[in-house]
Amino acid sequence: MRTKLPEGYRMRPATPADVAQIQRLVAASERALYGAVETDRDTIAADLARPRLDPATDTTLVYDPAGDLAAWAWVDRRSVVDVHPGHRGRGLGAALLDWVGARAAEVGTDRVVQTVEESDEAAVALLRSRGYEPMVSSWLLGIELPAAPPAEPPAGITVRTFAAGDERDAHRVSEDAFDEWQERRRDYDEWSRTTVARASFAPGCSPLAFAGDDLVGVVISTDEPGRDEGYVERVAVRADQRGRGVARLLLATAFDRFHRLGRRGVTLWTHSDTGALDVYLKVGMSVRRTATVFANYLEPAAGLEPAADRERATG
Repeated sequence: MRTKLPEGYRMRPATPADVAQIQRLVAASERALYGAVETDRDTIAADLARPRLDPATDTTLVYDPAGDLAAWAWVDRRSVVDVHPGHRGRGLGAALLDWVGARAAEVGTDRVVQTVEESDEAAVALLRSRGYEPMVSSWLLGIELPAAPPAEPPAGITVRTFAAGDERDAHRVSEDAFDEWQERRRDYDEWSRTTVARASFAPGCSPLAFAGDDLVGVVISTDEPGRDEGYVERVAVRADQRGRGVARLLLATAFDRFHRLGRRGVTLWTHSDTGALDVYLKVGMSVRRTATVFANYLEPAAGLEPAADRERATG
């Protein structure tokens, strides 16, 4: 497909060797928008390793006339477009958003989504101009430490710290809990790249809840070097144990562990489909930022049936 770029800019697909320069680009964008860097190299590497994403066709890097990375994008039902703050306002975002739509339609994707911060008014306006509509809201929540100490566990529940050998059970409980909201179940390798296989995974701040010998609740946390706040990547409780205070107990335990490490706070993201916002507010967290997940419903390219139909047909 042909993408119209400003004069002197060029495109090429991304490869795993590009992770470091992509992360620097994303970091510059995040510093400009939020005043802090939130995305590490492991996150970029996990994006490039998504099982249905082919970097050769589903990613692109944009370089300026001097050879510096100015923007990047990828698409796999979800999509991401990041433009370096020094190159915004030149039409790169619009060009890459058009590239995302064209590539998604080319493979028969019926819907593509992208998450944009509410405060990034230019990006919101651009998405709307391309037919994207709000789908769900996401919130970044935070809490200052120390927080309230963990309460006594509910009857029959014990809590301990994540240990080697817990990975597979944690994956199962986490994916079981999120089956209600996510479009597809992630296998262990994909799940681990964003959780326990990350260099920043913090097992000491990742408590587990058990009912007898059965794992029923999981908190997965990360602790980035040089940051003064911890991050909770996942909170998952088995369906039959919800409403008993297990999630609140695990969160309070994680907060306490981060406080002992000298962290001044903890953050996490959640979205409106999970219905978990009240849980986080009840443990003392508050909303810091709001983002919107936008969706664009596409007509597949001529001769292709929608990808969702193909997936159902092939099982």
